[in-house]
Amino acid sequence: MTADAFRRLAEIRAGIERRLTRLSFAGSPRDLRDACRYVIRSGGKRIRGAMVVLSCQAVGGSAARAVNAAAAVELLHNFTLVHDDIMDNAAVRRGRPTVHKRWNVNHALLVGDVLLGTAYEVLLESAGSAGDLLAGILTRGLADVCDGQAMDLAFERRADVTVPEYFRMIEMKTAKLIATAAELGGVIGGATRSQGDALRRFALRLGRAFQLQDDLLDVVADPRHFGKSTGGDILEGKRTYLLLTAAARARGNDRTVIRQVLSRTGPGSGWKSVRGHVTGSGRTLVAEVKSIYERLGVLDDARRLVRRSTTEALAGLDRLPPSPARETLRALAEDLVTRAS
Repeated sequence: MTADAFRRLAEIRAGIERRLTRLSFAGSPRDLRDACRYVIRSGGKRIRGAMVVLSCQAVGGSAARAVNAAAAVELLHNFTLVHDDIMDNAAVRRGRPTVHKRWNVNHALLVGDVLLGTAYEVLLESAGSAGDLLAGILTRGLADVCDGQAMDLAFERRADVTVPEYFRMIEMKTAKLIATAAELGGVIGGATRSQGDALRRFALRLGRAFQLQDDLLDVVADPRHFGKSTGGDILEGKRTYLLLTAAARARGNDRTVIRQVLSRTGPGSGWKSVRGHVTGSGRTLVAEVKSIYERLGVLDDARRLVRRSTTEALAGLDRLPPSPARETLRALAEDLVTRAS
């Protein structure tokens, strides 16, 4: 990422952060307010919020007009994380105890609900005549994320999930929220239909590349920089492109091992860990499956798919007028799908 793009992105993120920290959650009981602030102050890269602002700017709008929608998308995203952590029984998020671990499950459910309600309040605060349209976009994004999460959970109980089904799931669970951010920014910035289509295409392809890269990192990242042990998806039997492609190609003992992984039933599926570090037989299984992935060419195929999806995403940006915002979107996309942690 160039110095100019990095500076612009840092300024946008700082603006979103200021808007989020001004939220008071005044209508909620004190312990609920404290927990909501705990979530907001846990940080994050604010990628989806930045996507709103940059998409707005890329079609001629201003950051100031888009910052409320950016904050709303970040609130929606954090709502999904709080509830995902409950479903995954995750103990840590961004280096801090998850809400349901620090408080309890019922409290965390309410925190997620408050974050979601606040997202709509913030979005509509300065939406004017576009309020109904913007609320509709956010609502569709919310429904898509929930549908994607439901698909992901259903996959845990199936050994016959296909690669096309996986791509449909990540489109709903990951890519659609990124596309929602881009669409909101486009509407606020006054995008033409052609420009709106270009932003949506860019975001959907980027979302696919982003999730594929995330799946890859779980296998190949350096744990010292990744922030957690690698191999969690393998130990949970998570239906990723890597596992599903290996299942289709494996023969003999490789097939036996892959079937063993497919028999896992989701988070907490029997493997011991210490402070998030995989131990004992779990580590052995991760190494064996990684070796199978390499032998079957699965990792290389995933890398090619990341590159192809990124190229398709960036082609969508070429339909937008040249601007610093467009180039920052390009830099952000390239940075997300080439990250090593």
